[in-house]
Amino acid sequence: MMTYYILLGAIALVSWLVSNKLKSKFKHYSKVQLRNGMSGAEIAEKMLADHGIRDVKVVSTPGMLTDHYNPTNKTVNLSEGVYNQRNASAAAVAAHECGHAVQHATAYEWLTMRSKLVPVVSITSGMSMWVVFGGLMLGAAAGVGFGFYIAVAGLAMMAMATLFSFITLPVEYDASNRALAWLKNKNMVGQEEYAGAEDALKWAARTYLVAALGALASLVYWGLQVFGGRD
Repeated sequence: MMTYYILLGAIALVSWLVSNKLKSKFKHYSKVQLRNGMSGAEIAEKMLADHGIRDVKVVSTPGMLTDHYNPTNKTVNLSEGVYNQRNASAAAVAAHECGHAVQHATAYEWLTMRSKLVPVVSITSGMSMWVVFGGLMLGAAAGVGFGFYIAVAGLAMMAMATLFSFITLPVEYDASNRALAWLKNKNMVGQEEYAGAEDALKWAARTYLVAALGALASLVYWGLQVFGGRD
């Protein structure tokens, strides 16, 4: 277990460093004001309109970096700072979330796959490690194969969460690419503003990359515990 705790600690440290870097980047680019004077909400509404999307609402949501697109009720949810602010960070986040709305409207395959996994992962992700651990304990205590099969079931749950994390990567990178392309092609931002938006979204994407690699590392570790300890 010590190895697992060291692994968890390393993943948590890298995640914390990337998250802190992301926050500092957004804070820095929040000082780069947009020359067009548009707020994040106005940026979002224009991007949706330019893509012919009329059934998605742009709403404000509490918190910092809580921005997200909800495909269920078709809303682009922007944190209070992004919704009201008129800077490079706000433009980047608003356009990125609208990128997800465009994906939804065009039936982007990776988003479709991700959406199908949401109900399963929301139930299994929190219990997978405990199922694996419980299976290992049962197998060790009883000396029979029952615990092994429970552990394998837990690994299957963990594998689904890991798959979900990796499917999320192309979804997030594609949304950022759509956002940046639109910001540039529609001349929504100047050169400095574009550079800030691009850098901010790059660090946002890295948080998902760290999460995916962490999920994979955890899956490999527990997989070795289950299969490696078997005769």
